[in-house]
Amino acid sequence: MTRACRASVPALVTASLALASSPLCSSDLIGFPEGGAAVQRAREARYDAALRPADLREWMRRLSARPHHVGSPFGKEVAEYVAAQFRSWGYDTRIETFHVLFPTPTARVLEMVAPTRFQARLVEPALAQDATSGQAREQLPVYNAYSVDGDVTGELVYVNYGLPRDYEELARRGVDVKGRIVIARYGGSWRGIKPKVAAEHGAIGCIIYSDPRDDGYFQGDAYPHGAWRGDAGAQRGSVADMPLYPGDPLTPGVGATAEAPRLGLAEAKTLTRIPVLPIAWADALPLLRELAGPVAPEAWRGALPVTYHLGPGPARVRLKVAFDWKQAPAFDVIATMTGAERPDQWIIRGNHHDAWVNGANDPISGLVALMAEARALAELRREGWTPRRTVVYAAWDAEEPGLLGSTEWAEAHAALLRDKAAVYINTDSNGRGFLSAGGSHSLEKLVNEAAREVTDPAKGISVLAREKARLVAQGTPDQRKEARERADLRLDPLGSGSDYTPFLQHLGIASLNVSFGGEDGWGTYHSIYDSFDYYARFGDPDFAYGVALARLLGRVVLRLADADVLPFEFTATADSVGRYVREVIQLADELREQAEEESRRRREGTYEAVAGSDGALRPPPPREPVPFLSFAALQNAAARLEASARALRDARAAARTPVP
Repeated sequence: MTRACRASVPALVTASLALASSPLCSSDLIGFPEGGAAVQRAREARYDAALRPADLREWMRRLSARPHHVGSPFGKEVAEYVAAQFRSWGYDTRIETFHVLFPTPTARVLEMVAPTRFQARLVEPALAQDATSGQAREQLPVYNAYSVDGDVTGELVYVNYGLPRDYEELARRGVDVKGRIVIARYGGSWRGIKPKVAAEHGAIGCIIYSDPRDDGYFQGDAYPHGAWRGDAGAQRGSVADMPLYPGDPLTPGVGATAEAPRLGLAEAKTLTRIPVLPIAWADALPLLRELAGPVAPEAWRGALPVTYHLGPGPARVRLKVAFDWKQAPAFDVIATMTGAERPDQWIIRGNHHDAWVNGANDPISGLVALMAEARALAELRREGWTPRRTVVYAAWDAEEPGLLGSTEWAEAHAALLRDKAAVYINTDSNGRGFLSAGGSHSLEKLVNEAAREVTDPAKGISVLAREKARLVAQGTPDQRKEARERADLRLDPLGSGSDYTPFLQHLGIASLNVSFGGEDGWGTYHSIYDSFDYYARFGDPDFAYGVALARLLGRVVLRLADADVLPFEFTATADSVGRYVREVIQLADELREQAEEESRRRREGTYEAVAGSDGALRPPPPREPVPFLSFAALQNAAARLEASARALRDARAAARTPVP
């Protein structure tokens, strides 16, 4: 979720600062009339003064003190504590409860039965350096939520990241997973894709392990000596088919209230088709060591001290998982500050509060920044300010199993949100490093304005300038060119994976997702070691980037709440859509050329000529010819969008009176 990058900022900053320097002397501020910008910035200076790193630290210590997954006793305490804080700050606060499917394991077995015997431990041990890692009675075991029950035995096949292209590579080497159990490493995709694709190819079970090349000792010192995953660290997580739909598997499209109609378990379409279990690399190594068959391609080889073979076998494993298939209460905290002039336009700001275990980084690091924002806004109100628009702060439950809390709330209030919600702003985890911002391109100018005015705690330049410098130093040629020549940082397009999904993808509400990271490691993700002790050493020890996040998004919230006109700016939307159109056209051409080249190689016998004498490497499967497509309608629509956005921008600029 955070960028795994490291960069210094030397003379590269000079070029970036020319385009990302602070506009504090400018009166321009999107959505505000002449003279209004100075008033707004003065208010934001008072807001900044109310942000205190010590508060974020103490809130994190309190909220990550015990495991607090959905349905847990401390999970309810966390919701009640957060709600009590909002009430004490003067927000109209309520807790909305939904009843969601949340199975936990009743059986977990992974054993190798041939050619030798091995029993996986499936346990993360407590560490003396981590005070909360020994809370075994309250911790969820290592498992994948929404795996089906199953007890299967079969030969093992290594499938790299378990993506569709990996199965194409297996086919070239004559390796079939049908009737077998696959072992895939974490990374490369949403984890739920791995068992989905495995089942589509006939596998009967799926094991997912954390390879140290991706998040362990290959990247840096392992925890507790460094920020990366140790030999027994394992990644919990949902494997629901979220691309189909997020939220409660039994109530698609309907808020999961106590009275809501529910599907039968057999009807739930987002459960896996085969049993799935995640493991640490210490449990994976004995299995991989016993694989034979072709040697894995170079790009597939991790950092374990073993030759990576594909199989199948001779390693045979038994995988057994069973679950209680219970429902659990999810507690969403909703806190409202009603607008004085436009109460029916809502600015919604959210972060989840549930965790797989203690969750100091994921999600508490984001939640405490949200709480700091909310309290600072409340202090402004005590000074006499009231937002023009309504501001809603939300602390979601049950995000980790599949965005359940936010999705059920959005489904329960869909009509109201379509009528009133103007923008949704999301955070999740936060750490040290570089600005990461994705979202609706209509909010691009607003985010860039705010990012120019927030100072990076480590470098003393704006967070926008530092991210531009990173792109110059480490980005692709296109990113480097844009960072130097484009005034604004382009927002990343949002896919899914956090609580903005139901607002953006289902309700069409302009959305943002923002964090800092890239210098803090990611090796305790979804493990018992995502703790206060870990975060205070390696995440954001002085909570300076938590304050930076609150400064940045506090400005975004305040400007959205107080602007005369909602600060949408659509030329960035048109620019990005035009870019996507060009990418689609280029992709079609590239796929056509690839298909034609592969067909030619087949005709010329190229694959047979270069294959080894053992004939292990086969030609790729034949591809259907890619037809020529007409993109004229799409190109014309993009051109009309660009002209319309430009006309709106120019009309606003030329208006002699404020635009209503």
